Amino acid sequence: MSVDIQNLKAQYEKAGQGHVFTYFDSLSEFEQKAFSEQLQKIDPARVQKLRDLALNPPKEQGQAVVEPLPDSANASIIDSKPEDIQRWYDLGLELIGKGEVAVVLLAGGQGTRLGSKAPKGAFDIQLPSHKSLFQIQAERILKIQELAAKKAADPSKAIIPWFIMTSGPTRGPTEKFFKKEKLDELSDEENANRAKGAPYFGLDPKNVTIFEQGVLPCITNDGKFMLASKGKLAVAPDGNGGLYKALQDEGVLEKMRPNIKHVHAYCVDNCLAKVADPVFIGFAAEKKVKIATKVVRKRDAKESVGLIIQKNGKPDVVEYSEIDDATRQAADPKQPDLLKFRAANIVNHYYSFEYLDSMGDAVNSLPPHVARKKIPFFDTEKGEAVDPKSPNGIKLEQFVFDNFKWLDLSEFACFEVKREEEFSPLKNADPAKAADGSFEKQPEDSPTTSRRHIKEQGRRWVEAVGAIVKNGDVDDGLEVSPLTSYGGEGLESFKGQTIEKLSI
Repeated sequence: MSVDIQNLKAQYEKAGQGHVFTYFDSLSEFEQKAFSEQLQKIDPARVQKLRDLALNPPKEQGQAVVEPLPDSANASIIDSKPEDIQRWYDLGLELIGKGEVAVVLLAGGQGTRLGSKAPKGAFDIQLPSHKSLFQIQAERILKIQELAAKKAADPSKAIIPWFIMTSGPTRGPTEKFFKKEKLDELSDEENANRAKGAPYFGLDPKNVTIFEQGVLPCITNDGKFMLASKGKLAVAPDGNGGLYKALQDEGVLEKMRPNIKHVHAYCVDNCLAKVADPVFIGFAAEKKVKIATKVVRKRDAKESVGLIIQKNGKPDVVEYSEIDDATRQAADPKQPDLLKFRAANIVNHYYSFEYLDSMGDAVNSLPPHVARKKIPFFDTEKGEAVDPKSPNGIKLEQFVFDNFKWLDLSEFACFEVKREEEFSPLKNADPAKAADGSFEKQPEDSPTTSRRHIKEQGRRWVEAVGAIVKNGDVDDGLEVSPLTSYGGEGLESFKGQTIEKLSI
């Protein structure tokens, strides 16, 4: 052990971070072991390079030329031909049926803004069924596997392995939630609802892998790693861009390698996410791209969202704050009633497995972004814990889309989908209520909007086949279980019926 510690100390001292060992000798043997294990997982030289890159990003040569993606890299489900959509769907379903599709879920966040310390995926948006986001998404996997198996040459191969990327605070609770164990972070009612369901929501546990994204040390303004205590670094998750390194470090690529050729990645907070969407997978596979991304149309010029564009001839994402008003409001010359720049990023991506497997050391080159924060820390000079009143350090995080610009336009594709069918993020708590029970202001990206959007979708689906909904639902909608229908298919038996149930 002493040899390892000496090597570790040398490594940190070489990177100018030897101060983290200030109290090492005063720690108990157990504390020393835990601390050294934490330190071994971090490469201090790499972190220094990331910090330098974040604070001194390479300057772009000349004026950046920003344009929408060319038609060759674009498709829209809104105005594509029905036969094209059907062809993509059939191809995607065929690939699922061959066992060549995997799904990666970005689920590192807690429901802090929603008033919950549990993983956000465990949140109950108060559907009639009280299904959590995790359960809704698991059942979409079950349903699309079932649909693919019906058309597959070998139905037993129609399996979609689900890889769930958590963070330090959410990994343990996520594992317990999937196993149907009681969570201290949930209420008795929420635990009782979970207890009614099946472990892993009916999925085979061997096809569900829960793994953990990496962390990066919090850093003082003058470049020193911060301690949370005498024997612990202050760390923060490395952002959703940490996905690529975690796929390598956590053995996920190794698990995928024998069979997987196509990977769908999305965020847990989108209750409308079409998990392993066969249309999207078929579209991307047919184009033989390395990365494809789903987008929705920007609501209006003022909506604060990142946009998928081409910048200096490469695919890229530009943040709302990076473009001026004239660019935001510019009309599309071909369709003047639409914005020229309207492809809103919803963090919903396709990757060829071959691309992910070929990234190698490039995972360490994703440009980090700086967030200046108030970070509680242990002051090694004063020997005491400090709770700062103003920002005192930086957290580094990487974004999952920062590798788009490494691709040629021919290796990238953008797929526009209908917002009302595929995108309803859960970001905020519901607003306070007035005395009459109404909200004091309109809910936005909240449990209420998520619940309403699922029910509105369900109502649209059954009305499209000729059913009538008269169920007295508080949101005037209908919950359609993913086990009943994945995307509106299979509901013909309700034609001519009046549906009085709250969910089917």
